[in-house]
Formats: sequence, structure tokens, C-alpha cells
Amino acid sequence: MEEINKFFNNKNNVRSDAAIDQSQVGDYLQAVKAFSRLTYQSLYVIDYQTRAFEYVSENPLFLCGKSSEEVKELGYAFYFQNVKPEDVELLIRINEAGFEFYENIPVEERKLYSISYDFYLINNKKNMVLVNHKLTPMFLTEEGQIWKALCIVSLSNSTSSGNVVVSREGSDELWKYDPVAKRWGKDEKIKLSQREYEILRLYASGLTINEIAEKLFISADTVKFHRKKLFDKIGVNNIAEALSYAKTNKLL
Repeated sequence: MEEINKFFNNKNNVRSDAAIDQSQVGDYLQAVKAFSRLTYQSLYVIDYQTRAFEYVSENPLFLCGKSSEEVKELGYAFYFQNVKPEDVELLIRINEAGFEFYENIPVEERKLYSISYDFYLINNKKNMVLVNHKLTPMFLTEEGQIWKALCIVSLSNSTSSGNVVVSREGSDELWKYDPVAKRWGKDEKIKLSQREYEILRLYASGLTINEIAEKLFISADTVKFHRKKLFDKIGVNNIAEALSYAKTNKLL
């Protein structure tokens, strides 16, 4: 239990007697369950008051061979069983840094922010799988603390753990966290040119290089030129990684 408490922070200590507007919840889990049926991604809901998982979807990526009920029952103990040990320590540091960042956001804007990072899960075959984890607040206490948060887990397009980024809905600004220096740095979201966007969208539709060239009235070599610029811009090596990055970062 002491290890699990490392994932929680006094800056977001939702006490049992915390002032909470219960009417904001409604039957929200039905919407979460519906969303889980439409995506391959794994979804789960954290309740910071009970320090437990309120819901875990059946989507298998996050389950590591367990049932959703087993993961729900384990709660944060799941991380100690199924996350690379070095990454458990990384997750604890990210939690601390995230709540410190969150404390400086005006209460009325807090639901607009989300945090994204990568870590290794150890699946039931003892293989390590790099996943991307996104978390965003769903419901707040009257004082602005996170009461419940929605988490989404998908395959990562990165090559290593970390890559901690906070973004704000409707803004091109983002903040990246350096776990070694223990500080945040402001940056801007990557912007695609119109041609890069068109090529990426057509690749997502299943077209080949020659078909894309014909569609855009350009040569195949020009398609390859723009594709190379796109790869360099977003830091990937192939079109599969580019499409994964685009989906994860809402570029399409």
C-alpha cells in the first residue's frame, strides 16, 4: 500500500469529505463504455478519492493477459506487476511533475488540459510493449482537484519511455517535461504543410505512391520528397509510424 501511495500527491489529495458536486457525474460511464466499443485503444477511469480504477475497458492492450475486472481490482498495484520497474519510477516522477504543473492552471481551465507520456508494459508473454498513455480530467472537486480522470492507452510511435507532453485544447502551445532536469519547457505543436497533410490523408486512405501522385497531379518523386520532409518533421522512419503519430497527435 505504501508503494501505491507514491502515485498520489498532496497537491491532489481528494479527501473522503471533499466538496464535490455529484450532479456533474450522471451516468457518464455509459458514454465511456460506448467509446470503448468504437476504438482499439484501452480506456480506464481513475477515481482519485478512492485511489482506485472505477472502470477498465475490455480492450486487451492494457490488460496484459488479465481480465478487465482483475485489472480494476488491482488498481495501482497493476503497475507494479506489469510495468517495467524503471518505468514505474518514471511514472511516479511524471505524476509529481504533472500535479505541480496542474496546480498553476486556473481552475476554470483545468479540464482543457491533458498529459501524454510513454512507458513499457510487460504483457502475459513477458514481452515489453511500449505504449502511449493519455490522461485528462473528467470531474473536479469544488476546489479544482481532479476527482475522476479518463485514461487512454494505445501503442506508442516512439522508441523509448518518457516523452512527457502537456497540451491544451484549442491551443498550439504545449509543454514538455525533462525528467532529468526536472523542468517544463514550452513548445508548439508540429504543423503540417497543406501538401504534407494531403499526402498523409491519402496514405491513410490506402493509396499507393503512384495513386497519390495521380490524385494530386504531381510526380511520384515529388510525393517521395514531401513524404521525406514529413518524416523528418515528426521524427519517424516510415509511413506506418507517420500514420500512428498523426492519429496519436490529432494531425488527421
